Amino acid sequence: MVNDRGDTGARATGGAGYALLVAAAPGGRQRLMDAAGALHQLAAVPPAALLGTAGGASVVQLVDPADPQTVLTHLRTAAAHEGPVLVYLAGQLTVDTKQRLPHLVLARTTPRTARYTALPWHWLAAELARRPEGSTTVLVDLVADETAWPRLSDPLLAGRLLAAGLTLYGSLAPAPPKRRTAAPLYSRAFAAALRGTAEGAPFALLHERAVAEAGLGGGPELLFDGSAAAVEAPAAEAPAAFLAGAPHQPAPPEPGDGVTRVVEGVVTRVADGGAEAEWAAPPPRPQQAPAPVAALPPAAAEQAPPPGAVPDPHAAIFEAAHAGRHSEAASMAAAWEQEALRSAGPRSGEAIHWMEVRADLARLADDPARACELWMAVADARLGNGEAADDPDVEGAVDRAHHQWQYVQDPARAQALAPFLISLRGRVPGRRPGALEAVRRRAEILEAASRTG
Repeated sequence: MVNDRGDTGARATGGAGYALLVAAAPGGRQRLMDAAGALHQLAAVPPAALLGTAGGASVVQLVDPADPQTVLTHLRTAAAHEGPVLVYLAGQLTVDTKQRLPHLVLARTTPRTARYTALPWHWLAAELARRPEGSTTVLVDLVADETAWPRLSDPLLAGRLLAAGLTLYGSLAPAPPKRRTAAPLYSRAFAAALRGTAEGAPFALLHERAVAEAGLGGGPELLFDGSAAAVEAPAAEAPAAFLAGAPHQPAPPEPGDGVTRVVEGVVTRVADGGAEAEWAAPPPRPQQAPAPVAALPPAAAEQAPPPGAVPDPHAAIFEAAHAGRHSEAASMAAAWEQEALRSAGPRSGEAIHWMEVRADLARLADDPARACELWMAVADARLGNGEAADDPDVEGAVDRAHHQWQYVQDPARAQALAPFLISLRGRVPGRRPGALEAVRRRAEILEAASRTG
């Protein structure tokens, strides 16, 4: 459900703000938090007070969204706003079974389908990374399910996976005991702080008051105080495919910055090297630096490491992509795909994986036509391997191809892609009614325009 509201009571100075408030949770026994209840606390705050903007504000609420693409569309709208932006997320986190990356659970998410029905956290980071520094705040009230908490309970890893590149405030707690639902304590306290504090109070002050009011600090929860925006994950330690959506990070934090973990009343400040550790900043990277040997498959490296010693290449590939070196990133991924084709075959899991990586790189390079082509190739390969049309991997590939096709602006290119997409949609209709009809309608419009043009 989407609810838009605006504030016409503009102050004398300042620009308008934009707030995206998302409360997401699955149904039934899998629901771990009263996310909608959390949203109501902030939604009751006047829009201008919510963002502290003199020019008023627009607020968009998403309650129990079911489709990650819908949430992504709203994130892109927020990211395109010229004034201050607040993104609020309430609900629960899980990790997908394949890459072990954090996802925000949505209404239709199950443990088996998290990779395709939940919102990947790195999508959020990637969209907001394009905004001017200091213009965006992310506020969270989250619980981590039993698959996510073992990873995210580590403050250093949580900082890398969740806070990197973001100005992040809020609370992350483990799941409550079975048959119980967590209350949105942080959200209630933050809303109360907004109502009881002078307009325009900084988020850091509001966060401190919310933590104190909610009585947080005596359990295992993690508290994000906005100082982790500059945490950088070293490429050699980044988990596989994490940087597929994470932005290139700014300078390292000053000593003591990072994620605050409160356990039994003891506050620990964690930076990359541990509590109170010095941060050694790496030397500046040349804008057109050549691909490191570790980012290339053994056959492409001049001096290949011994077998089993090749580091995971995903970090270097996506670091290049987010630095704007899209050709370099695509070349590295293509080299790994060729190695997979040579060693495992054209429809092997390894080859299909690298096609997926290349499709995501095309998306990051703002080439939706190429991304559509590659996702269609992924779907065709999986179907050719005998995977069922309703398998989440197959459905996900076709859904992504369809989504990228909608962004192809060149009519001729879109028209050329339409027949194969229609064929795939006929075999893999997906779970959204009318998807096949939507492709056919646009294809007919494109064909008619080409005739009249």
